[in-house]
Amino acid sequence: MLTKRIIPCLDIKEGRVVKGINFLNLKDAGDPVEAAKIYNEQRADELVFLDITASIEKRKTLYSLVEKVAQEVFIPLTVGGGITCVEDIKQLLSCGADKISINTAAFKNPSLIQEAAHIFGSQCVVVAIDARYVNGYYEVVIESGKKPTQKDALSWAKEVESLGAGEILLTSIDRDGTGNGFELKLTKMISEGVNIPVIASGGGGKPAHFFEVLTYGEADAALAASVFHFGWLKIRELKKYLQTKGVSVRW
Repeated sequence: MLTKRIIPCLDIKEGRVVKGINFLNLKDAGDPVEAAKIYNEQRADELVFLDITASIEKRKTLYSLVEKVAQEVFIPLTVGGGITCVEDIKQLLSCGADKISINTAAFKNPSLIQEAAHIFGSQCVVVAIDARYVNGYYEVVIESGKKPTQKDALSWAKEVESLGAGEILLTSIDRDGTGNGFELKLTKMISEGVNIPVIASGGGGKPAHFFEVLTYGEADAALAASVFHFGWLKIRELKKYLQTKGVSVRW
């Protein structure tokens, strides 16, 4: 049985960790460097750092902050936000990132996925897909959930895989920050539709939700923010629960 991963996410705005609901009403959730230290100690499998306003503000990711976070963790670090070209990726990797996550730029310029995979390897390239259910299908939304694309999430997932993406970070905007459970139908559809790992995001509120998305939803990893940032769930305790339910997790 493949080992499942538990991944905390640091959504960054103006140098601080923030969290909202459905990508709106963002609240301060602490210092990213301190949060990174805690998640490293708690044996998170990976850490994701997303500069969530970089694309909207048309600026680069906060390189100095990425460097500080990278110095505090000994687990894989994925960084996203504001990446528009190969040089941005090279800069982030030199700052200590192990993988990069591209979303808006990948959608606007799919060849960036191919170029990045060719230069740095597919294992380094994570494509983030934000989707919401509308008019009977799951629509891809870009620019931090602000711009609909009329693109079907499954067809986009298959396309990014064919271009060389090594992993998909799939977020349900409808479930984001609600704590009501992951979007199982969406996750299962994407997981079954591609042959690369899928990280499920959006809605994790209690241990059972993680169990459901890693089993029924067929996700390879589950990502969450609020439940970890505010101490509602501890990563070690969550892993113990999953293990008792027969889910293979790393220690």
